[in-house]
Amino acid sequence: MNPLFGRTRYVIRKKVFSLLGTKYHIYDDNRQLILYSEMKAFKLKEDIRLYNDETMARELLHIQARSLLDFSATYDVTDSETGEPVGALRRRGLKSILKDEWIILAPGDREIGRIKEDNPFLAVIRRFISIIPQRYHVEMNGQKIHTFQQNFSPLVTKVNVDFSGFGQQMLDPRLGIAAGILLCSIEGKQE
Repeated sequence: MNPLFGRTRYVIRKKVFSLLGTKYHIYDDNRQLILYSEMKAFKLKEDIRLYNDETMARELLHIQARSLLDFSATYDVTDSETGEPVGALRRRGLKSILKDEWIILAPGDREIGRIKEDNPFLAVIRRFISIIPQRYHVEMNGQKIHTFQQNFSPLVTKVNVDFSGFGQQMLDPRLGIAAGILLCSIEGKQE
């Protein structure tokens, strides 16, 4: 696995206003850009590719929806350097109307965990008042591990990803980063 995926903390930033698509900048603890993505506007099927920098010369990770416009879509995550599947993330469509929830799948679609919005009461309020930042936690093997914390900003969506809780051996960090990007991208569209 590429050492860029060996960090314990990341910050994913998505510019809110971009005419030609969505740009993601992913930084490490030292505020160093380590991953970058541009997603073209007006695509019906999500197709996100992560690169090692803004030149987009070296693709590292690929996130792609299995189908068009699916409310409970599944997103396959593939290591672009090896071609090996990392796993998948499936949005719990109807369940996510009131409180966002995702299923984490190992290669072969075996469920290994879930990503859940933190507080049901705040989740409902967020549907009407979008300035309340979202917070998610990852549940694996009956334990709450890892967090995704959104910060409020009117111009930039920023998600802090923390893998320091129980070590990275429980969740492949490539799958965790893909989840952070999808939380910025998909859940950000519901407002």
